[in-house]
Amino acid sequence: MATSSLREELSCSICLNLYKEPVSLKCGHNFCRDCIVTVLDTQEKKATSYSCPECREQYTERPPLEKNKKLCNIVDNFRSAHPEDTEVFCTYCDHPVPATKTCLLCEASFCNKHLRNHSKSADHILTDPTTSFDDRKCSIHQEILKYYCTEDSACICMSCWVAGDHKGHQVELLNVASEKKKEKLKDVTEKLNTEKQENEKRIQNLENYRMGEKRKADDVTRRVTELFRDIRRHLDDVEKRVLTEVSRQEEKISQSVCDMIQKLETQKNELSRRINEMEAVCKITDPLTVLKKDIISDDIIPRSGDVRDAGCLDEGMISQMLHRGLLHFTDSLIDLKIKRQFSVMEKSDILLDIKTANNYIIVSQDLKSATYTNKSENRPDVPERFKSRQVISTQSFSSGRHYWEVDVSGVKEWLIGVVSHSMERKIEENESFIGYNDKSWGLTQRNTLTTKHNNSGIKIDSKSSLKTVGIYLDYDAGRLSFYQLCDPIRHLHTFTTTFTEPLHAAFYVFEDSIIRII
Repeated sequence: MATSSLREELSCSICLNLYKEPVSLKCGHNFCRDCIVTVLDTQEKKATSYSCPECREQYTERPPLEKNKKLCNIVDNFRSAHPEDTEVFCTYCDHPVPATKTCLLCEASFCNKHLRNHSKSADHILTDPTTSFDDRKCSIHQEILKYYCTEDSACICMSCWVAGDHKGHQVELLNVASEKKKEKLKDVTEKLNTEKQENEKRIQNLENYRMGEKRKADDVTRRVTELFRDIRRHLDDVEKRVLTEVSRQEEKISQSVCDMIQKLETQKNELSRRINEMEAVCKITDPLTVLKKDIISDDIIPRSGDVRDAGCLDEGMISQMLHRGLLHFTDSLIDLKIKRQFSVMEKSDILLDIKTANNYIIVSQDLKSATYTNKSENRPDVPERFKSRQVISTQSFSSGRHYWEVDVSGVKEWLIGVVSHSMERKIEENESFIGYNDKSWGLTQRNTLTTKHNNSGIKIDSKSSLKTVGIYLDYDAGRLSFYQLCDPIRHLHTFTTTFTEPLHAAFYVFEDSIIRII
């Protein structure tokens, strides 16, 4: 809106186009020089006086035309800032007619009518209508740029090629060089379009993946909510049964105490009655009357109402109910998880294979711990044994889901993971270490916490030292995940691949360290 208003202010009221060489009359109104000259010439032929075309102010003599330099600068700046608003007109038409072509040699613009009479010589280069010729001329020789220097990748004029800096260089006509560049651009465009399409596919795949993961998250959220609702219902049942028993016992004790209090109240009233009778007799002064009163009785009212007879809360029974209720809940928890389609991460019974243990590793009797020793165990050199300080599990996994936990709290450096059954075992160098080849995947803590596979690693940010690591292997899905089990539980890394061989749990034992399977 502001641009449109400014354009109106900068337009000549005669031709209705932007000012060209704006001049001012004495009345202050501005016009294109050619426009006002044409008007004044017409007035000179028809009358003896002149007038402003806008305000009609009369002049007895032909008014002088003063160039409005400030307005001229404003119009030029407007044209530069809004080139799309600047229309090019035919140079040879008496009235503004839009040009269809501009000749760079003539530096003139033509409408269709005048273009038919224009020279067809090759020197006269026609282009789209323009008023700017400086960028199409050589800045050194002020000649039209006709050639393209292929050696310097520059547009040049004839003088540049014949006697200038590009003398003797390989040159091409601009249209030839332009066509070649267009061909290259077409090739590049095709490649970019192919890459763009690939990007669009990847974007769509990522979007589909994101939506899929969102649906999974929504489903897991629903199942978790339902699971905890079931858990709360079961725990509420246990709580209700235990509290009901507490209330029952409390009510029984309360009733017993109330019965005992009632008996004691009856006994108290009887005692009060006897006391009153005896006190009344003691007040009689006549001996004969006193002796005739038969009120003394040796009947002793039995004692009752001791708190020991009231009973007490049987906390042992309550504890037993609570224990059995929670024990039953624990047994049913697995069923609840299965009902809500959650995998039960029961620990696999991982045992260390002493036949694979390096001679500087001591394996515990329960086959759960591996400890470094600086004295060789001198075990026989069987094919299964590692030359590097490693030991693997007796079990191998070729399908299904498996989970185990490793205690690393007592060591500063450790390396754990899984290895393929066929991994090299008779090399002492790191080629046979867990994660240093394409047949093993590992997690190690040395200077930093790092994943290892095929001798490449990814650093994992960990603000606290790990004490227990959980390892979850989903063989069929090709996923191996590591978890930090100290509070808070945190996912560390997941390897995703296709397993083609049976896998073993594997452990590297550093000096002065011990690894223990929980």
